[in-house]
Amino acid sequence: MNPSPNLFIIGPTGAGKTSIGRRLAEHYGLSFLDLDQEIERHCGVDVSTVFEIEGEPGFRQRENALLDECSRRTGVVLATGAGAILDPANRRLMRERGYVVWLQTTIEQQLERLERDTHRPLLAGVDRRERLQSMAQVRAPLYEQVADLPVPGEHGSVASACARCIALINQHWQRQPVAPMHSEQPCA
Repeated sequence: MNPSPNLFIIGPTGAGKTSIGRRLAEHYGLSFLDLDQEIERHCGVDVSTVFEIEGEPGFRQRENALLDECSRRTGVVLATGAGAILDPANRRLMRERGYVVWLQTTIEQQLERLERDTHRPLLAGVDRRERLQSMAQVRAPLYEQVADLPVPGEHGSVASACARCIALINQHWQRQPVAPMHSEQPCA
């Protein structure tokens, strides 16, 4: 039986939270939300612009409020931002309101996946390897703290990563697949 009506996808930048989250939502018959996309929808500008105008503290405040709002829904797969885990209130909300899947990845995999990405404000104009390592040192223990299920990263397609997630989720839920749910509309 499904221990929670919601799945929260956490993990570092470039772990595949959005790509895998969409497929998990489709597989389990749930609505899909991406927290960064919800922030952009609410603000009317992209995340980089929010960072530019309000800085990281302003962005995190918006992220916290929308995580609270979106996690109140039932029947959603929510891909969080990589840094949403930093706030203790966010970690508590995720533990209380959903089943948390931690997509793990290596620094090498992140560098490969983010090689051409120019839209991540925390990686702009810095040594990416050093920045990713620094973020991993702080965030990995927090991901571990809140995760119901860690999913080791491997090279391969999104489809194979999603299949691995589904198998691990179903196995973790005592080999009983998640019952499809009727999902609600995305948070307004």
